[in-house]
Amino acid sequence: MGLRTEDMRKLWMMLPIFYFSGIAESLNYTAFMALFNQRFGVQYLPYIYIFEAAIMPLEGWLLAKLANRLPKAKMMTTLYLIMIGLLAVNGAVLLGFKAGGIDFRYYYPILFLSSNFVVRQLTLLLWSTAFDLCPTQQAKRMMPVFIASTTTGGITAGLLAHQIGKLLGTEAVYALAPVLMVLGFVFFRKALARYLVPLTLKEDIRLKTQSAAEPKEETQLPAGYYAKQMLRSPFLLCAVALMTLMPAVYFMIEYQYFTAAEAKFPVEGDLTSFYGLITAIQFTFCLLLQTVSTRLMNWLGASNMLLAITVVFFGGFGLTAMFLNQSLGIFMVSGSYAIFYILLYYIAEPCYQLFFKMMPISKRDGYRYFAQGVAASGGILIGSLLSLLHSFGLIQLSPLAWLGVAVAAILVVVAWFGRNLYVRELVKSVQSLHADLSEIAGSFIGGIRSSKALSAMLGYLKHPNDYVRELALEVIGKAKDSAFLPHLIGMIGEESSRIRLAVLRAMNLQGATIQDLVQVASFLEDEDPEVRAECVKLISKATHLRSQSHFFIRVKLLDNHPKVVHEGVKALYALESEESYQACDEAIIKMLDNGGEWAVYGCHTVADLKLHTYAAWVLSLLDDHRPAVKVAAAHCIGQLQHVEAIPFLLTMVPLADQEMRKAILQAFVDMGEKALPALLAHVNHANPFIWNAAVTALAELLDESMLRKQLVDPCVARMLASTQERALPAALNELGMKGLAELAGQRCTELHQALVGGAWAVMAKFADERVVATLREAAEDESDEVRDNGLEVLAEGLGDRRLALALLELLKQDDAAHSSVKQEPHLILQEAKSWSDDWLKDIASYALSSLERVDMREERKFLTMLDKVIFLKQVSLFADLSVDELGLIAGIATEEVHEDLTYLLRRGQSNAAMYLIIEGNVELSNETGEGETGTIGVLGPKQALGETTALDGSPSSITAQVIFDEVRVLTLQGESLSRLVRLYPEIGIGLLHASSARVRLLENMLLKMA
Repeated sequence: MGLRTEDMRKLWMMLPIFYFSGIAESLNYTAFMALFNQRFGVQYLPYIYIFEAAIMPLEGWLLAKLANRLPKAKMMTTLYLIMIGLLAVNGAVLLGFKAGGIDFRYYYPILFLSSNFVVRQLTLLLWSTAFDLCPTQQAKRMMPVFIASTTTGGITAGLLAHQIGKLLGTEAVYALAPVLMVLGFVFFRKALARYLVPLTLKEDIRLKTQSAAEPKEETQLPAGYYAKQMLRSPFLLCAVALMTLMPAVYFMIEYQYFTAAEAKFPVEGDLTSFYGLITAIQFTFCLLLQTVSTRLMNWLGASNMLLAITVVFFGGFGLTAMFLNQSLGIFMVSGSYAIFYILLYYIAEPCYQLFFKMMPISKRDGYRYFAQGVAASGGILIGSLLSLLHSFGLIQLSPLAWLGVAVAAILVVVAWFGRNLYVRELVKSVQSLHADLSEIAGSFIGGIRSSKALSAMLGYLKHPNDYVRELALEVIGKAKDSAFLPHLIGMIGEESSRIRLAVLRAMNLQGATIQDLVQVASFLEDEDPEVRAECVKLISKATHLRSQSHFFIRVKLLDNHPKVVHEGVKALYALESEESYQACDEAIIKMLDNGGEWAVYGCHTVADLKLHTYAAWVLSLLDDHRPAVKVAAAHCIGQLQHVEAIPFLLTMVPLADQEMRKAILQAFVDMGEKALPALLAHVNHANPFIWNAAVTALAELLDESMLRKQLVDPCVARMLASTQERALPAALNELGMKGLAELAGQRCTELHQALVGGAWAVMAKFADERVVATLREAAEDESDEVRDNGLEVLAEGLGDRRLALALLELLKQDDAAHSSVKQEPHLILQEAKSWSDDWLKDIASYALSSLERVDMREERKFLTMLDKVIFLKQVSLFADLSVDELGLIAGIATEEVHEDLTYLLRRGQSNAAMYLIIEGNVELSNETGEGETGTIGVLGPKQALGETTALDGSPSSITAQVIFDEVRVLTLQGESLSRLVRLYPEIGIGLLHASSARVRLLENMLLKMA
């Protein structure tokens, strides 16, 4: 079923909730319907439904108020207990009636309304719980299992009701429901405590500290807005009509079923037993349907699925009308009711959601809730009002069934028109929601190649809007139908390279002729390398024209763009063109040898084709000075499973940037089980960053049982080990080296965080990943209350108890451990020179050398790497960066000295560098409208200039000139700065703040001059 270890842990906790609640819901429904129909009268069923439709808005309003006043977990628990209480009270009343031999006829409408509230809200509560407790992808995997559990509960309930109804009576069937809900509540409460409460820590604090004043309500569009918009849209009107008529038809068949069943079984126990039998059959059919529903949905699509459901409704009501007065009538109406129920609530409901996917995100919920509110009340009212014709004695049951056939026929027509209106609405929405629409279209239209909706897409291939054409091409491409090839070949001359790419992706060359292939091959000379590369990929799939495809692709090994060559080599290997393998080898050597972007694609080629003979060459690229090449090489080594590189990759981790660390970690994961011995050898490594990388990779590779056996004990021991590094900042402070002490303190904090990060990575494999992520966030929160609550959850032994307690101890450690020096400071510096962390060793060596020669700093002309890091730490732009990140910037920064009156920036001229002032002053000036020069301000040490123009090379809007003697600066080139901003958004935020300050200076100058 595609379930994972983390899914299984959650399933064992949640399946009993769905199973016991499914039994309770079905027992409750079966019993109260039998009691109401038998003791109050089925002819009054339409009245009670009309009354229920009227009070549903009030019910929703009260529940919304309750949700706003209670924490989420408490709200869900309270609602569950309210439902148990309602069932328990009703059960007690019913058993009291039976024991005392009394009855009160007007109690049964109250029983109906309260019990139906439980049926309605329990279903919503169960599914909302599933979605709240499971991330989106996990929910997709587990939802079929939850549905199967609920369905199995329905089957069990049907069998129980069938037997208990005969033996003990309907009251006993009803009274059993709250007992089973209590069993479900035990697991429900545990699941909330383990998975939901940690996720809502901050929200719970907010609700607790909320002031007595009413909170500000979010601005919402009035319901009248959505009503007007729907009246203007034939598509939305069609959708609402479908959502209204489908439940109306269901309520009509339900009335037919209950009326016919009451006439057939006048004894209450027999009626309850029959209801139970139908429920068991109903949910058995549902369970069988679940095995094929996903494939059926993917094949038919939501539009055809809804159309098929309406056809089933029409056919079911038709058979009911024809046989109602015959011996087969009870079987026809019972079978139709059972099938209608399953199709409406388990199949049609998810399909409805696609109607609203094309609405703007900000208004989507408004449309959805308004439409569902109208449809729910409207469907109940229409079904109930039509059923009243029989209750009033105006028509017989058989004519009412034929009236149901007529309504079902209208439903089929509405579904047909809605299906055809969908494509038009899809195109109308294309510009605002283009990224998602191809998936939505595929889900709605389905995989039927002869679909009229799919063919209608051809009409949009000449649309003036590129987004519309691209969408049409994506939808056509998903059909993988070669019949569209002639239409697509006709688009070869498109001006937009984006459309040409979409055309190629939509093509299917299976069955293409040589002439077709020749025409498609014209894309191989396209000016856009992306188009040429896509064409190579497409031609390689024409396996029935292997020799011709080989001819066209072989030439592209000489292309001037590495991506095209990359695709060409892969295509020739896919075609198994052995005669070209030597040429492919030459192309790969050329890519790896050229370096830069060519080497990146060379690594991708070697990785995709698993060419192990190039492993040593790729390994050598890890020493390349270009970060992109190193990242690609690490990825390639992982794909090749070259485990001999693991020790070298681990040594790179401490000084690697974020992108490289992610690539190294992914490489370890890609190596799979082969990497385990080398990684396990580093689970006790002294360097926290190397330890972090090793245990994080092992957490991904080992299953839960192996993690507990091989990783927990070493992790606990490593976390609880004393960290002698904490003594260094205090020693430096005592020696009066505050700058170095601050840097060393930050580095110790980073080492501590590396240990904590590794522990959280392992913990995530023993508990829900979202819970672990939320607890980690809570443990780092600024609020003491949030932090304490998070630590309290961790103290309960989340996941693995030993690991949780060790992590808790690690999180509780604070700076008090290194606030004082227990050893002589010089001895600590000497010891630090042999520690595992390179930065701390450098800091210690630097401090010792400074002590030996006090005047060393004044005599040094140029800054060392550590000097640069210390300086950068004092610049506001980089104050929040880690020591490693500061080291990366120091590594690309060059020190320059500029004489007095030198221009660093000139107004109107492009600038490719950013300057950080070490010593000296720089005047910023600009010209007024009258041609005069005005001073904006003077910058001094630890300030920056040129940061905004360096990123895009645009002309400078100001002039910057050295004044008052020479200036020493650190220079950062724009290309390197852009990459750092991409990797570390904190730098970008700092640059934005600096730029804003500069704009304010300019505004003040203009105001003064005005």
